[in-house]
Amino acid sequence: MSEHKHHFFHHNKEEKPQEEVAAVYAETTEYGSGGQGGYGAGQGGYGSYVETTTEVIDTAKEDYEKEIKHHKHKEHVGELGAVAAGAYALYEKHQAKKDPEHAHRHKIEEEIAAAAAVGSGGYAFHEHHEKKEAKEEAEEASGKKHHHHLF
Repeated sequence: MSEHKHHFFHHNKEEKPQEEVAAVYAETTEYGSGGQGGYGAGQGGYGSYVETTTEVIDTAKEDYEKEIKHHKHKEHVGELGAVAAGAYALYEKHQAKKDPEHAHRHKIEEEIAAAAAVGSGGYAFHEHHEKKEAKEEAEEASGKKHHHHLF
C-alpha cells in the first residue's frame, strides 16, 4: 500500500526565505591538449584544466515587483466589491420605496449591502497600504530610498 498522500494545498516547508533566494548560473570551460587522444583526453588530464565560473543573480527585485502587483490586484478587487455592494444597497433603497409591502425586508438588505460596501472599502484601503509598504521595501532594497522614522 502506498504511503503517498494527496494534498490539495502545496506547503513548501523546506523553502528558503525570499531574501536568500537567488538564481545561480554556472559555465564550465575546458582547456585541453587540442583534442588529442590518449591519457585524460576530454577529461581534464595532463596539459589541460577546467575553469568554472559561477554567477549569482539576486531575484529579490522581481519578488518585490510580484508582491506589489499582487497587492495592487487585491486592492482593485476590494474596490470592485465596494462598488458592487454600494450599487446593490442603492437598488434595495429604491425597492423599499417602490414596494411598500416588503419595505422592511428591503431596508434590512440595504443595510447589509451598505455594511458589505464599507467592509470591502476597508479591505481595499488595507491593500493600498500593503502595496505602499511593498514599494518602500523595494526601494530600500535597491538602495534608492532610505526610510527614516521621525516619530
